[in-house]
Amino acid sequence: MNIRAVIEWDAESQSYSATCPELNFISSCGDTKNEALINLKDAIQLMLEPLPDKFLSENSIQEVVEFAL
Repeated sequence: MNIRAVIEWDAESQSYSATCPELNFISSCGDTKNEALINLKDAIQLMLEPLPDKFLSENSIQEVVEFAL
């Protein structure tokens, strides 16, 4: 899977930020470009990781509510 990342230097925090627009603008940061990209890769993997089975229990009581603002 190829994913586009936008890397920016933040002069105020003296660090790089890496953002992925295709994946709901998930982002990370690092002291170097490489570190920011490694941290972004970790964040993307965590976001795409399936939920553990213990959170998907069929015995849980769920309620779906719709409302308008």
